[in-house]
Amino acid sequence: MTTTEQPRALVDLHGRSPWSVLPPLCLGFFMIMLDTTIVNVAVPTLMKDLDADVTAVGWVNSAYLLTFAVLLLVTGRMGDKFGPRPVFIAGLVIFTLASLWCGLSGTVELLIVARAVQGVGGALMTPQTMSMITRVFPPQKRGAAMGLWGAVAGVATITGPVLGGILVPIGWEWIFYVNIPVGVVALVFALRNLPKLPTANRSFDGLGVALSVVGMFLFVFGLQEGSTYDWGTIRGPITVWGVIAAGLLVLVAFVLWQRHRGDDALMPLRLFHSRNFSLSNVAGAAVTFAMTGIFFPFTIFLQVALGMTPLQSALVGLGGSLLSGVVAPFAGRASDRVPGKWIVALGFAILVGVVWMLSVLATPDVEVWKLVVTMCFFGIGTGCLFSPLANLATSGLDHRNAGAGAGAFNTNRQIGGVIGSAAIVAILTSRLGIEIPNAAQDAATQLPEQARQPFLDAFAHVDQGALAGGGAGGFPTPEGVPADVAAQIQQAALDAVHTGLSTAVSQTLLLTVAVLAIGLVSALAMKGVKPHHQGAPTPEQAAAAVGH
Repeated sequence: MTTTEQPRALVDLHGRSPWSVLPPLCLGFFMIMLDTTIVNVAVPTLMKDLDADVTAVGWVNSAYLLTFAVLLLVTGRMGDKFGPRPVFIAGLVIFTLASLWCGLSGTVELLIVARAVQGVGGALMTPQTMSMITRVFPPQKRGAAMGLWGAVAGVATITGPVLGGILVPIGWEWIFYVNIPVGVVALVFALRNLPKLPTANRSFDGLGVALSVVGMFLFVFGLQEGSTYDWGTIRGPITVWGVIAAGLLVLVAFVLWQRHRGDDALMPLRLFHSRNFSLSNVAGAAVTFAMTGIFFPFTIFLQVALGMTPLQSALVGLGGSLLSGVVAPFAGRASDRVPGKWIVALGFAILVGVVWMLSVLATPDVEVWKLVVTMCFFGIGTGCLFSPLANLATSGLDHRNAGAGAGAFNTNRQIGGVIGSAAIVAILTSRLGIEIPNAAQDAATQLPEQARQPFLDAFAHVDQGALAGGGAGGFPTPEGVPADVAAQIQQAALDAVHTGLSTAVSQTLLLTVAVLAIGLVSALAMKGVKPHHQGAPTPEQAAAAVGH
């Protein structure tokens, strides 16, 4: 190759540039990542319009993340067996139609089911985006391609609340309808631009699929619904902790079965013999946990404690969204020149500081500009993570295992989101039940003595999660009190809700800080491999790929 010659694509694209495959992949991936966060800004609206509590609305996110996560392993293998192109296109069609179903849902139960189907479509698409980039782009250009892919992921994740804030006042249904035109355009590009790639004759691991789906469902259901049953009995001998333990046991059985299956496994364990692949999976789970762990409680705080509209709360993160899109391509290109671990570590270090600062700032009297500035740094941190992490995870994968490797990475990344969604909802609802009554005790001291006990009695009989979602409007004024005292009681209730909610959100965010710290340690523990050695195929692999 001369110094002016462009690196050759690893597959025959019939004269087209490898960059031509990115528009449909990025549009599809944009919708997938957008829908992991766009619902958060609509949480108070969904609670009101669909008459649902915090836990039920939490399942609107968790149902999507759950089906998305548990199917990624099998859809990654489907891409290896049938080719990434047809699997991606099938997922795109399912996702787009499910988005229409979400918007037409009239109950929270129907919405949860539609979101689960949407997760199926997302699971079909996601591994194919990474697999196709890994197989089409030569190693020298892969970091730049992953940089654009990562920019889409970062921008979509942070843009979700911003776009949601614009659309929710029109109607919450539009946070799903917006996917339809994007999906149609992506489908046109996919049919025209995506190449047919070599396939591998793989058998499907039916038992592995069953074990992974059952294990993840039991584990997440127990975690998500624990507070609903006071972490005790669900029905008869079935307890919350029993369900969680059963889920973990099934997941252990899944890992043992994967070891037995060897290279025919849904998730070949030999992939994890690479230190960087293993640690990239840990770091990927941590960053997806953080995305869920920040936006769900933070959006409720902005709209309830600070009284913002959905649009106003979304604009708090606008600067971060823009900066993430600017930083991500530079981070991707930088990972072609320096070891990606240092870029990833920088991103995690920024996020640890940002989320800790948000936990400190989460008070009812915080100045909004401080939150805006802090979220700008959040965008810089996420911009440093997505593409270098994907590049680290997929380097060294050949065409036979590109789908399996991408599926394993995305599965573990999404498991972080599933666990994050469940854990954050559980901790937030638990802390609300403690902190709002505590704040009510303090607020009662400001009331006339004869009104204090009726005020506290009323608080004791109101669901704290519903009260937090609806503000003081959900608090009943005790009967038989003068109008001026009733006004004092309502103000005390408002103060208690805002103070208790702020404290609960602050405490919940600290869990996310701890998880991000694990991601930082994982990045620092990676090998500092020089970029020009990452992902370079052997001559035999390159010849086989081009020959197909």
